Amino acid sequence: QVQLVESGGGLVQAGGSLRLSCAASGRTFSSYAVVGWFRQAPGKGREFVASSWSGLSTVYADSVKGRFTISRDNAKNRVYLQMNSLKPEDTAVYYCAVDLSGGKFGSWGQGTQVTVSS
Repeated sequence: QVQLVESGGGLVQAGGSLRLSCAASGRTFSSYAVVGWFRQAPGKGREFVASSWSGLSTVYADSVKGRFTISRDNAKNRVYLQMNSLKPEDTAVYYCAVDLSGGKFGSWGQGTQVTVSS
């Protein structure tokens, strides 16, 4: 099974940008049709952010549409989340995951903290 490690989080002012990276080991991202990013804010459940379907199509949560971009680099075995125009409500721990079967995401990494100050 694939192991995932997220990186790239940090503290940024509102309106700023960050690029998150997710590295895979054990298996390649090309083995999975769907990879996704999720986030969990303090005191809240984990929520969907974005997904990439075989690198051909993408889906975004309404809250990030137009600001975030998910991309896959199969040659580097990485998935990225470019986050622009960040808002304080984007503050959360961000996780990447793969669709193990039929929409069930798994192989969660340890997450990377994103904090947006106002």
